[in-house]
Amino acid sequence: MKKAFNKTILMLVVIAIMSTVLSVFSFAEGGANVTVTIKNGGIVVARESVEVTDIDEDGALTINDALYCAHEKFYDGGAAAGYGSGMSDWGLSLTKLWGDNSGSFGYFVNDASAWSLTDPVKEGDYVYAFVYEDKTGWSDAYSYFDKSSVSAVSGEEITLNLTVIGYDADYNPVPTPCEGATITVDGKETSFVTDSEGNVTVTIPDAGSHVISAVSKTATLVSPICLAQINPGTNDNGLAVLAVCVMVAILSASLVIRKKINEK
Repeated sequence: MKKAFNKTILMLVVIAIMSTVLSVFSFAEGGANVTVTIKNGGIVVARESVEVTDIDEDGALTINDALYCAHEKFYDGGAAAGYGSGMSDWGLSLTKLWGDNSGSFGYFVNDASAWSLTDPVKEGDYVYAFVYEDKTGWSDAYSYFDKSSVSAVSGEEITLNLTVIGYDADYNPVPTPCEGATITVDGKETSFVTDSEGNVTVTIPDAGSHVISAVSKTATLVSPICLAQINPGTNDNGLAVLAVCVMVAILSASLVIRKKINEK
């Protein structure tokens, strides 16, 4: 009786393990939609959606897969031209990012530092990879806004909070408010600056799609990204209405003139 019971438990454990393994392989085979940002000097890929598949066939969806697929989609010449990875003393490591082979790279997942290119990614994750600007002191500081995207009308106030990640003596990440950072819109500096709590209020007059980021005079920031969709404001609508009214007035006037000419 006891042996039969033990066999039953063993079978259940085996079935559970197999189900887990199969589900992982099934997930990897099916792929996932991941958002990717890549920075090489400037932002070259800004929060773009990438369909990630298991390109290295290791049975899992990883950072390596996400960056490979992002290069395949956005880099001129594809991943073969712009991306590289290989084994090192630290495991699977980046050898080329967006055509740069300096070896000075960093990458984060969901605004948290990742350990390895083999770290898993899943549906809805955010991967940010960058080339260090400071290739000697490695002082580039990762930063991020509290909002990944915003929608507003032209001239409407947009409130954001900016956080920068530093490290303590044991190299544990320490997020703090990013004070004194200048906001940029589409790469151009504005007059908006973050306060001591990292807060800032931004307005964008031009309708359309924009990329909000930030730079600092006291730190080399790994650029934060917030995508802004700005819709026409009331003034723009007013001008449109005025234009229609003018057209109607002109049409009415032409009809009146034509009628008078016909009467003569």
